[in-house]
Amino acid sequence: MPNILLLSQNDAFAADLAEQIQYYAKDYIILNKEDSEKADIIIVDEDTFALNKIKHKGPLFFLSSDSENTSVRATKIISKPIKLSFLLDELKSCINIFENSKDGFLSFNKYVVRPISKDIVNKRNNEEIKLTEKEISILKYLYKNKDRLISKNELLQEVWGYSPDVSTHTIETHIYRLRQKVEHDDPEAQLILTADGGYQLKI
Repeated sequence: MPNILLLSQNDAFAADLAEQIQYYAKDYIILNKEDSEKADIIIVDEDTFALNKIKHKGPLFFLSSDSENTSVRATKIISKPIKLSFLLDELKSCINIFENSKDGFLSFNKYVVRPISKDIVNKRNNEEIKLTEKEISILKYLYKNKDRLISKNELLQEVWGYSPDVSTHTIETHIYRLRQKVEHDDPEAQLILTADGGYQLKI
């Protein structure tokens, strides 16, 4: 579920591009500006001033109608008019490369989650534990929102997409199995906290 922040001075263009991305890449989330710190990918449309002010470890895309504009600081420069299929392929490629780099790892409480290799490393003993795609999705969502408690309903919506065959019992089972894989009943190695019917990473 990569989070995309789209910055453009052309509101109509930004709204149209956001709608197309969400239609053809339903697992991508378009962020509001106030949630910019949660961005995995930032796309800047034409504005070199805004681009140069951004400090972001993840992929940074620049959309430009100037085919000669190759001097800007960006992961990828996409020429306009945009071919959507090309843009989506580039987004996918860059997020995969990023998540497989040290900057893309999730580090907290002496754990390192490596999304592409689908594992978690316990730095206390360097144990590497394989995880399922759903377990990775749970940890990524909790990590992106590590400053607050996440309700079961929110996990149901954001990780399972409100699938009709999913219940809160399914969520509880996934969390339980994840804890059993990783924590080994060691209180110092607690991975996920439970409070008021919700979940939060132990940071």
